[in-house]
Amino acid sequence: MITHEQLRVLDAVVGEGTFRAAAEKLHKTQPAVSHMIKQLETAAGVTLLSRDGYRPVLTPEGRAFHRQACIVLSQMRELRNLADRLAARQEPEVALSVSATCPMAPVLAVVGAVGRAYPQTHIKLATDVLGGAADRLMRGEADIIVAPDNSAPLDEVESIPFLELDIIPVARPGYGPERGTGPIENAAMRAFVQVVVAGTGRGAYDQTRDVLPDGLRWTVTDFAAKKEILLAGMGWGGMPEHMIRAELESGTLVRLDLAGYPVRHSRLMIMRRRDRRGGLVGQALWQALAGEDRMPEKT
Repeated sequence: MITHEQLRVLDAVVGEGTFRAAAEKLHKTQPAVSHMIKQLETAAGVTLLSRDGYRPVLTPEGRAFHRQACIVLSQMRELRNLADRLAARQEPEVALSVSATCPMAPVLAVVGAVGRAYPQTHIKLATDVLGGAADRLMRGEADIIVAPDNSAPLDEVESIPFLELDIIPVARPGYGPERGTGPIENAAMRAFVQVVVAGTGRGAYDQTRDVLPDGLRWTVTDFAAKKEILLAGMGWGGMPEHMIRAELESGTLVRLDLAGYPVRHSRLMIMRRRDRRGGLVGQALWQALAGEDRMPEKT
């Protein structure tokens, strides 16, 4: 008999490329994964994976089988989600992780409204940097995240656009090399401290963005500390525009025209795992976050 778990294991081996990586993803031992694949091949009556090379490769029969298995797995996820919705009750806790670059006002407006509608549910709100939110989501420590696009595996998450923002390289006036008529090259910035915020994930989904190579660097744990260092004239770095709007207007911080660090347009998405869409309150929070048009046109 072919089981749902055997199909999950086959899909993991195909997706991850090795039995070992599939075992780590599924939190199983490698022998257990190998055994389940053998059981599946016995039940199917065909060899699904060739073990002749370093990595297992789908046989022609395996490719056809895996295509149908993916359809079955998708249908099973939908069936489980439907069952969860039909049996939905107000869950005791919903965990939300928000990128530290995200303006909090639109998030808090939604969380406040959902919290008032479901006062018995404890809403946990965390902020994370770089791959931290995706790490929480994939480990099951967050039900919904607001994070940069492509920060989580696209085949395993459902995502909806939330808002866009600009990450701008800034410093105190006079900090950095002499300004010319064109962009400042990387080599000219190496003698000046770049302040970066460390990712809060455990490494699997962390992304290194906008870090100049071979330069001086300080690492902090949050954007508030980073901003204080920049205002003190002790370094330069990228900041979300909404966090430094007043300082840019007053001139206490100025934009840097850097060849290696242009203004980055960041797109934040609402994400949840396809296999864990949540209960009554989680669904309400998801729908509320997705219910308003938060994608302003760039000017």
